[in-house]
Amino acid sequence: QVQLVESGGGLVQTGASLRLSCTASDRTFGLWTMGWFRQAPGKERDFVAAISWNGGTTSYTDSVKGRFTISRDNAKNTVYLQMNSLKPEDTAVYYCAADRQIIPIAITSGEYDYWGQGTQVTVSS
Repeated sequence: QVQLVESGGGLVQTGASLRLSCTASDRTFGLWTMGWFRQAPGKERDFVAAISWNGGTTSYTDSVKGRFTISRDNAKNTVYLQMNSLKPEDTAVYYCAADRQIIPIAITSGEYDYWGQGTQVTVSS
């Protein structure tokens, strides 16, 4: 069974940075589109960013463009989310997800096949 394990969350102040990591247990990781989603209390799970199998294409939700960067290292079966200039509205549980479909990049949660357990990010004002 495929496992995705996130790490790197925490409590930070406004303007700080965090880097989330998500490591997959399956060697076919390099063929998957990978995405990051987040869910704040009482809200739906929303798309944050996604990256194609080879890292050549990325997509971001508007609210994080210019602040967040998604990247991947297929040799390490790991996808990253570098988050800079964090704001209180970024507070949420962040989930990584894997889509076995190579193209196009998926930006809706229903298109993803595997999910991590989530990591909490809290940004204080």
